[in-house]
Amino acid sequence: MKPIDRLLANNKSWAKQCIRENPHFFQDLVGIQNPQYLWIGCSDARVPANTIVGLNPGEVFVHRNIANQIIPSDLNCLSVIQFAVEFLKVKNIIVCGHYGCGGVQGALENKKLGLIDKWLAPIKDLSKRNKAQLENIPDFDQRLSKLCELNIHQQVRNACHTETVRKAWKEGQPLSVHGVVYDLHDGLIKSLDLCISSVEDAQTLDTRA
Repeated sequence: MKPIDRLLANNKSWAKQCIRENPHFFQDLVGIQNPQYLWIGCSDARVPANTIVGLNPGEVFVHRNIANQIIPSDLNCLSVIQFAVEFLKVKNIIVCGHYGCGGVQGALENKKLGLIDKWLAPIKDLSKRNKAQLENIPDFDQRLSKLCELNIHQQVRNACHTETVRKAWKEGQPLSVHGVVYDLHDGLIKSLDLCISSVEDAQTLDTRA
């Protein structure tokens, strides 16, 4: 069996199961998508957005990249944010990182990895800015976990500074940006107490260390 044949067989089984559970599932899905959430997460194969939060197709708009970054020059991510906020009118942007992130680890170890080095540059800079705090953590895994959390904080800041999000707040559109982290060891998502719902909230976040 070719690798693609396995996927096609799995897809057929999945579609049949969906119809058994709800005969109108795909008819309903054909309609206009109306998700309440934009999920910006890591590309890691172990962190599938819909699965870990128990949402069906159509309930969450998803963008994923290595180390769940929101980079001001990344037109891909910025376009996703604009479409989700301005056209889909999502009410929540979820920035979800995960412990043990390979991208964050690559930045922490500062190794030469090739093309991806340019992508990881902002996290390497983040690591340098927090060098003293990170070096005070003797255990490498705990140090990596801390940098994963710091990266989520930074990406929430970046989301809040996008033109799209600022415009939405200025126009009174209900929109919150959340930062959470997923733990591969137990499958649970942990809140980092990041819920930014206004320009004022974003300014307060900017003053945090």
